[in-house]
Amino acid sequence: MTSNARNWDEYRMHAARRIVASNPSITHVGEVQQPSLAIPVLDIELNSDGSVRHIGVMREPSQAKDTTRIAIDAVRRVGSFGDVSRLPKPWRFTESFLFNDDRRFKPRSLD
Repeated sequence: MTSNARNWDEYRMHAARRIVASNPSITHVGEVQQPSLAIPVLDIELNSDGSVRHIGVMREPSQAKDTTRIAIDAVRRVGSFGDVSRLPKPWRFTESFLFNDDRRFKPRSLD
């Protein structure tokens, strides 16, 4: 799989769409619940081919801590986000996961 992203902002949008497409039963793209149940934030480091090298937790919510694991598993399900070799290093991006009370999330990049 390839990505036509010219910069990290475009790539982040591409990645958010891939996360939603790979996790249809636990995502939503509608309006975000206010307040959100939980907002874990992940730092996703990639290999040049777009496969996940490492996932770091930048912010774990104080409640609904299980949403962090849900978000990590959702990222891993994507497999490859697409070639990043043409983008500047480091090959990493941050994504926030906006969870509703049903434990379905929307990537912040799509909000």
